[in-house]
Amino acid sequence: MRSCQNLFLCMHDFLSKTALAYCPVGSVMTFYYKIFRCLLHYLQTSCCCRSNEISVYSTMDVGELLSFKPSVNAKRDYQTDNNEQDTSRKKKLKLGGFGQSSGEAMGKDLDAFFSSAKQKVAVDDKPKKKSTRLQLDAGGAVSSGMKRTVNIAAPTPVASNVNHEVATQSEVPEETEEERQLRLLEMWEEKVQKNQGESNEVEEYDDQRVKKLILTFEKKVFRNQEMRIKFPDNPEKFMESELDLNDVISEMKTLATMPEQYHYLVELRAINSLLTLLNHANSDISIAVIDLLQELTDVDTMTENEEGAEVLIDALTDGQAGALIVQNLERLDESVKEEATGVHNSLAVIENILELKPELCATLSRQGLLAWILKRLKAKIPFDSNKLYCSEILSIILQSHDETRQQIGDMDGIDAILQQLASFKRHDPKSAEEIELMENLFNCLCSSLLYSTNKNKFLNGEGLQLMNLMLREKKMSRSSALKVLDHAMSGSDGSSNCAKFVEILGLRTLFPLFMKPPKKTKKIGTSTKEHEEHVVSIIASMLRNLKTSQRQRLLAKFSENDFAKVDRLMELHFKYYDRVLAVDNRLEEEKSKLQQDEDFDLEELEDDFYLRRLDAGLFTLQHTDYVIVDICASASSQIKQRVLQILNLRGGSVKSIRSVIREYAGSIGDKDGASVEVEQQRIMGLADKF
Repeated sequence: MRSCQNLFLCMHDFLSKTALAYCPVGSVMTFYYKIFRCLLHYLQTSCCCRSNEISVYSTMDVGELLSFKPSVNAKRDYQTDNNEQDTSRKKKLKLGGFGQSSGEAMGKDLDAFFSSAKQKVAVDDKPKKKSTRLQLDAGGAVSSGMKRTVNIAAPTPVASNVNHEVATQSEVPEETEEERQLRLLEMWEEKVQKNQGESNEVEEYDDQRVKKLILTFEKKVFRNQEMRIKFPDNPEKFMESELDLNDVISEMKTLATMPEQYHYLVELRAINSLLTLLNHANSDISIAVIDLLQELTDVDTMTENEEGAEVLIDALTDGQAGALIVQNLERLDESVKEEATGVHNSLAVIENILELKPELCATLSRQGLLAWILKRLKAKIPFDSNKLYCSEILSIILQSHDETRQQIGDMDGIDAILQQLASFKRHDPKSAEEIELMENLFNCLCSSLLYSTNKNKFLNGEGLQLMNLMLREKKMSRSSALKVLDHAMSGSDGSSNCAKFVEILGLRTLFPLFMKPPKKTKKIGTSTKEHEEHVVSIIASMLRNLKTSQRQRLLAKFSENDFAKVDRLMELHFKYYDRVLAVDNRLEEEKSKLQQDEDFDLEELEDDFYLRRLDAGLFTLQHTDYVIVDICASASSQIKQRVLQILNLRGGSVKSIRSVIREYAGSIGDKDGASVEVEQQRIMGLADKF
């Protein structure tokens, strides 16, 4: 049982808060006094305190009670015999930041604020002060507002203050209780905010404090290693050191807001220690380290200080961070919520590194990242955010590196992606996240097909059959399947896929899409411009790669239904020719204005102008005109007559088509210089024959 002094302190704190929050200023002391008397009566009847102590408090007036400060150093009436429980209690108080000293400080703080708040409310308004002084100078009695009367002639110091306050209130329009409570609360909030501002200033990390934190971390790491070696079979012995280590790792997250201090992490070898902890026997420690690395490598933070970001990324690369993260991923069980979060944060670290240094894609793939992602995608577990994140990372590492494209082909990654996409051939994705997963997988497949050997693996994996089936089913996957076919058939290395597409009756699926583009759905789908671009590109690739009978089957399609497909070709020609011509006119106007500037450099704007022309539809126009001149040279003469007839009706000219074809011949390219020259000569010959 606590002593009476300590009990009085607790009641003093509680009643100060309660009276301040719920009572108007004029009745605070009455409330305080009555409640306190009731508690004293309870203490007397329950024999909680000694009688001499109760008698001291029971004889006090309200003013004396408000100004009274009980002793806070009173000892307990008994001593506990359990030293371990006492030690544990002290440790908890220390960790929690609460103890007797904090209770004393809070009590003093509230007492001081309570007294100052009453005086401030009483004297804040100058007219109130003047009215009170006039009454006091006149010698008039001032009503206290209480049931009992107070003698003004000989007041006690506290009673005088009370009468002064009440007199002030009696001569002016009284505030409502809500207004007074709000004023007191606003004063308290200002004080709390001021204290928080002061504490934030104290918590600022300078160079010395950062170094001290890193050294503390190193000590905790060494201590944990020492305890694990000393007591390998007794977790109770080293568990405390691991808790301390986890705490200091969490504290180091404050460094994530100071990228200018990252060099200390490298200079003091803290990065090496963090990477070592990724293989810690306790997965909770490795997850905490991953969480810290995710905070440190956050792109928004690192862009604030590029020098610090580069130092950190270089240190992680030198420390084989990718391989260590993958090793840690292998042992995490995603059925556990915390470990699933660790997997997500690990992928976030990799994404941050690749966003800052894309050239590390091949390095991370060699360190096992690509193999783990393919394994995770093939895992037969319900769809979750981690699977979506894996598809995003895979799409990133396949975008611009032939080495990673070759690796995914060698790992049978093409088959793995096709297996994942097969679930969408007859069923649409159920959510926006699954739609994003599907699109990411299609993008991965398109990027993989940019490597020539992967086109044969796509063919052997029956990728053409799957894409053709998606085109027929008319699901959300149709537009993306068309894009994949475009990548699979383009170039000289796509000839096998072109031949196979004709064999599986793909022309029956393709030409209806050529004649009438599907409407774009609300959730997903390519625009009409993109759809027409892919369809025309596929037809141009087949004309270029097909031989003998298969080519004749393709050419015969343009003679069907009274040359309806020729009419559609000419419609596309005029549509995109007008768009490109309009952009060319605007570019000429911009050039004429820029040439007046002495610092004008046309070469710097050439690429920008060309990209703007491509965006207007130059690529589709070039392939459309190539198909026109090819079928006019190879098919029946009636097709050419139909083309010339439409040109005359629409005011077009053969010269415009020839100019587009010559530009197209000059823009084609391939790795093999000899094949480029042969293809250019072939296209120029078609233009001359037209």
